Amino acid sequence: MKISSIGLTKICFLLSVSLCIILLFLSPWRQHVLPRPLLVPACNLTCARSYLESQSEVTRLSTAAQDWKRNHAKSPANAGLKDDPRSSDHLRLDDLFIAVKTTKKYHKTRVDLLLQTWISQANKQTFIFTDYEDQVLRQRAGSQMVNTNCTAVHTRQALCCKMAVEYDKFVLSSKKWFCHVDDDNYLNLHALLDLLSAFPHNTDVYVGRPSLDHPVETLDRVKGDGSSSLKFWFATGGAGFCISRGLALKMSPWASMGNFISTAEKVRLPDDCTIGYIIEGLLEVKMQHSNLFHSHLENLQILPQISLLQQVTLSYGGPENRRNVVRIPGAFSLEQDPTKFKTIHCLLYPETSWCPQKKRLPFLT
Repeated sequence: MKISSIGLTKICFLLSVSLCIILLFLSPWRQHVLPRPLLVPACNLTCARSYLESQSEVTRLSTAAQDWKRNHAKSPANAGLKDDPRSSDHLRLDDLFIAVKTTKKYHKTRVDLLLQTWISQANKQTFIFTDYEDQVLRQRAGSQMVNTNCTAVHTRQALCCKMAVEYDKFVLSSKKWFCHVDDDNYLNLHALLDLLSAFPHNTDVYVGRPSLDHPVETLDRVKGDGSSSLKFWFATGGAGFCISRGLALKMSPWASMGNFISTAEKVRLPDDCTIGYIIEGLLEVKMQHSNLFHSHLENLQILPQISLLQQVTLSYGGPENRRNVVRIPGAFSLEQDPTKFKTIHCLLYPETSWCPQKKRLPFLT
């Protein structure tokens, strides 16, 4: 019995040592098979990170990120948007409601350029909101031109009047996304679809670029008595912004059927600030900051050439700063294309009839 006990003790000891050795070697091995962290493309990082943290949809956003990388490996110049398979993977062009804000004096200059370039690829999804019944523009745009009957002056009241009409017309549509741009923006439809595909339209998404490096602070005259203040970020309308349908519908008490104008009057803010006030200040939905939107207030010449076709919007300087345009070579002279919108458009859609350049430039390959 003693020999048997000693033997049993030895066996137990050997088994314990063996188990320790196995666990020792197993621990570093397991580190190598853990799933890698989700990689979100750099351009979408600021927009996708906060959504990922708040919505806990790792699988869906991971798939969107992988598709984004795969799609951007293709040449945007070699795929026409209307036949682009990317549009059916997540969003289609027909899911978008694109509002362009303009005024009478810019119909023949700015709006004509947009109709010739990017609007030609999205004429059924784009609505031009203006303040004058222009018969020439009406003939070209048809029912896509919306006469808001707002005044043509560049005041807070006039801007809010147009935004109110934009919002109401979107709500009456069945579109998934409301996107606003100004008449000095080139809208890259490929990049826009890629960006919005990372977010479901029926959740609360407000994406754009702030014009300030700090949130705005104003007195709360809507929910409160004006004795307390609210801090909020807003996306500048000069660079463009997008709002999901789910969030837009939640804005209704302060934005629909003329309420947008009264809300703006109470807080004494312009149209884009009032949008941010309603979304961040009242609904407490955080704005998704994106560096893919650009206004004429930026120094557009410092944008890297290799990244230009990934930007959602581009703009150009006004009469006081005509040199503030993107730097990109092309077949057009500066006199022919002072905004560089024609050059960008021909790189995205080289088969356009009036484009002289039929191949991608080497630095964009």
